[in-house]
Amino acid sequence: MTRYKIVIQYDGTNFSGFQSQKNQSGIQDKIESSIFALNNNKKVKIFGASRTDAGVHALGQVAHFDLDSKLTDNELHRAINARLNKEIRISHLSKIEESFHSRFDAKSKEYNYLCCLSDNPLYLKDHYHVKNIDLKLLMEASKIIEGKHNFLSFSKFSNKQNNNCEIFASKWVFDDKNHEKLLYIIHGNRFLHHMVRYLVGSMIAVSQNKISIDDFRTLLNQPIKDAKIYKAPSNGLVLKEILYEN
Repeated sequence: MTRYKIVIQYDGTNFSGFQSQKNQSGIQDKIESSIFALNNNKKVKIFGASRTDAGVHALGQVAHFDLDSKLTDNELHRAINARLNKEIRISHLSKIEESFHSRFDAKSKEYNYLCCLSDNPLYLKDHYHVKNIDLKLLMEASKIIEGKHNFLSFSKFSNKQNNNCEIFASKWVFDDKNHEKLLYIIHGNRFLHHMVRYLVGSMIAVSQNKISIDDFRTLLNQPIKDAKIYKAPSNGLVLKEILYEN
């Protein structure tokens, strides 16, 4: 049996997240179905590095699976893609050592969040449309996030989870020459459920003077469960990259 590592790109708009669903509406289901057809109709389970939610997109999701195949890597890569719809693509496939695990071996992840400052209809599908923001406050809030923190206030609460994360970079940049699109970049060792969406929603709220920068800082420094904060919609979130030691 050979272990394969794949990098996956997808538009998550019409899917119920990455993880397998009972109604087969997860991205994992679609990829497993494609491999099933190449494995004499025998199920092959893939293991994803990140459980992106419904509506969330990816440029660099990573997964692994085990398969006995006589196909070359290039042939297997093409064959899987040929059986996927256009919203999902395997961008890279390669053999990997048996000990590799896409989730547990990951060292860090980068997420991007896309915002649009105008009413441009071209960006309705995959951008969060926002208005009346104070860019200085937005930038200031993003820098508060960097470093090691307990992100309980900015997550969907679970008794089992470790809420401590280290954020290596957190910043907002303009994504076009016309300053119509804003891109949020966050890179950290790990992320909690809905964490990036809560952070983005709360930073936007700070920039619109719905909450103060001091209140935002307090939520980070004095974490509480079930905090009444803002959450950005899923359609602007992109899993950009997952990094490994090698």
